[in-house]
Amino acid sequence: MMELTLDPHVNKTGDIWHICIEDLPRSNVLYGYCIDGPRGWHQGHRFDSSLVLVDPYAKLVEGSRYFGDANSKLSGFLGTYDFDSIPFDWGENYKLPNISEKDLVMYEMNVRAYTVDESSGLDPKIRGSYLGVIEKIPHLLELGINAVELLPVFEFDELEFQRRPNPRDHLINTWGYSTINFFAPMSRYASDGGGPITASLEFKEMVKSLHGAGIEVILDVVYNHTNEADDANPYTTSFRGIDNKVYYMLDVNNNCQLLNFSGCGNTLNCNHPVVMELILDSLRHWVVEYHVDGFRFDLTSVLCRGTNGSPLNAPPLIRAIAKDAVLSRCKIIAEPWDCGGLYLVGRFPNWDRWAEWNGKYRDDIRRFIKGECGMKGILATRVAGSADLYKVNKRKPYHGVNFVVAHDGFTLHDLVSYNLKHNDANGEGGNDGSNDNFSWNCGFEGETDDPSIKSLRFRQMKNFHLVLMISQGTPMMLMGDEYGHTRYGNNNSYGHDTSINHFQWGQLDAKKSNHFRFFSEVIKFRRTHHLFQRESFLSKDDVTWHEDNWENYDSKFLAFTLHDKGGGDIYLAFNAHDYFVRVSLPRPPLKRSWFRVADTNLHSPHDFVPDGVPDIGRTYNVAPYSSILLEAKL
Repeated sequence: MMELTLDPHVNKTGDIWHICIEDLPRSNVLYGYCIDGPRGWHQGHRFDSSLVLVDPYAKLVEGSRYFGDANSKLSGFLGTYDFDSIPFDWGENYKLPNISEKDLVMYEMNVRAYTVDESSGLDPKIRGSYLGVIEKIPHLLELGINAVELLPVFEFDELEFQRRPNPRDHLINTWGYSTINFFAPMSRYASDGGGPITASLEFKEMVKSLHGAGIEVILDVVYNHTNEADDANPYTTSFRGIDNKVYYMLDVNNNCQLLNFSGCGNTLNCNHPVVMELILDSLRHWVVEYHVDGFRFDLTSVLCRGTNGSPLNAPPLIRAIAKDAVLSRCKIIAEPWDCGGLYLVGRFPNWDRWAEWNGKYRDDIRRFIKGECGMKGILATRVAGSADLYKVNKRKPYHGVNFVVAHDGFTLHDLVSYNLKHNDANGEGGNDGSNDNFSWNCGFEGETDDPSIKSLRFRQMKNFHLVLMISQGTPMMLMGDEYGHTRYGNNNSYGHDTSINHFQWGQLDAKKSNHFRFFSEVIKFRRTHHLFQRESFLSKDDVTWHEDNWENYDSKFLAFTLHDKGGGDIYLAFNAHDYFVRVSLPRPPLKRSWFRVADTNLHSPHDFVPDGVPDIGRTYNVAPYSSILLEAKL
């Protein structure tokens, strides 16, 4: 080990410290910074010269080698580099998928959880790794999605909860929303304890393979806070010890304590020029070095706050991301809220570039499908692309990312199986996780062997999936919903490196012929029918709503026809009543007749027939809690 002292007269220019060290090895060197300064917490400083800090611009970070290794839970993190390896070979015929936003079908997934379970059948050395994802690309293709949204893959400390005694010291952070460094890929997602250099190489192999399969890679990125926690229990690894006043928002009226708009103890000072430059450099690095196709920004409303935490109408960082030349090919998606109450769904400053997670779509679809009154008109608005939110300036329907469930909250199975969250295992006394789930257990709380309840739950899951995939906008589904994954009612499972979060390949195999088949066929039907992938919002010529009493509060039935200029109209009906509704079908286009493609009340394989079933008559009896899709065919 070598320690070098920086001379402010030689090694400092303006506010930037720098040093050039010659004759170092070109790899296998670990480095960090010890930084001292004023100790006045009330002035916002958090200097501690006893700590070795990670370089915020380190391109690789070395920590422990194996995910969740309790023997290394107190190990530190250091920057490293690699100038020995030859440049990665992306291949002569390699090309980016460049999928239009209107054509995306996104799959939110966790790299480790996707293959770490023994049921994956993979070599233990690659389970839970970037290489593991490659091995299971055939499943993604069979499902039919064309974009993966990866939960955080920047370096994080999965054992952060175990560094001191506390009610959560049994947890392992499997989601990764606790960034240590914004440039380095998660090193413990490398195969067989390979470390940071291997992780970087294998991440590129994963992206290359996904691109080769026509699948885009979107990263869930966390620029709203870091792993460094709060002032009560600080976990200083980098930014706090370098320049706390620059990197974090502080409450100057309260002894310069950290402001907490993230719910995680600190808030990154995103619109400070230095932090803004760091974030932009990080994003460009992932695009240029790793060829990723886009980003979903966690709690993006934080990025819309000024240095004192107040909301900004035109946040410099949000504008810079939208206008950046390197990022111009990327999808940029906001989660338009934060834990400080800044809810910007439909109002996010977007420069006609930003898409948004449509939280109102999630809530409204849940409320209709479960059978709430007064939701029919709202359902029509949501499936038509949420023009009330996004038909502004040059925004398009695809700027709304539609979803029913995501990583945080219930899985689709649990949404129809639990009225209440069951989070006791999280160590927070059941106080964590959302209480507003708009869920319905279909008559029994939790797991049951009752065939009628299980049948209704499966029908409701099919209803949710069908409405998601026929809605205008960009659909996103959650990993595991294709077989009905359960977390047993835990709607905030961030700390469980167990089957609660791990993809269960055995369950997938058991559901291949029914549950998976329906979900896959619906996705493929969407992707092959342009009526669901419009560039512009629906006009009166594009859709006919078969409804003459929108004000009927008690009505839970909606039917409509999407019109195709070529005659291939599609009729859809959603019945959230607990009784049958017989409907008169509209006259199909000239020389065509209606073919039944989907009826969620029927058993597999009759619940979805891609080519359609003819001779269905002039009326249709839509079953309770079910949906139908008809296609006009010659």
